[in-house]
Amino acid sequence: QVQLVESGGGSVQTGGSLNLSCVVSDYNVEFTCMAWFRQALGKEREEVARLPPSGSATYEDSVKGRFTISRYSANNTLYLGMNSLKLGDTAMYYCAPCNAGPKYKYWGQGTQVTVSS
Repeated sequence: QVQLVESGGGSVQTGGSLNLSCVVSDYNVEFTCMAWFRQALGKEREEVARLPPSGSATYEDSVKGRFTISRYSANNTLYLGMNSLKLGDTAMYYCAPCNAGPKYKYWGQGTQVTVSS
């Protein structure tokens, strides 16, 4: 059964850092294109970073140079390193296969990131 369990969020000041984790069940992160998404209050969910099975990671423009997506196959976990956090990064963060849309059935509970000045 597919399970995506996100953790690592929290409250930080601008310029701070956080490391998010997503433990993945049923998909193999080494062979599945996986992504991090975020949804700010009142906005649609957007993809911010993706990591294909081969090739390079790609990032949404606003997070390039600040966020790093990675995976660790041994524990089937996806990570998102977040540095130089900005107020605009405040959102609920989720992991899912790339291109997962609103009708994707297995969204996890997400992890809240709150950035304050």
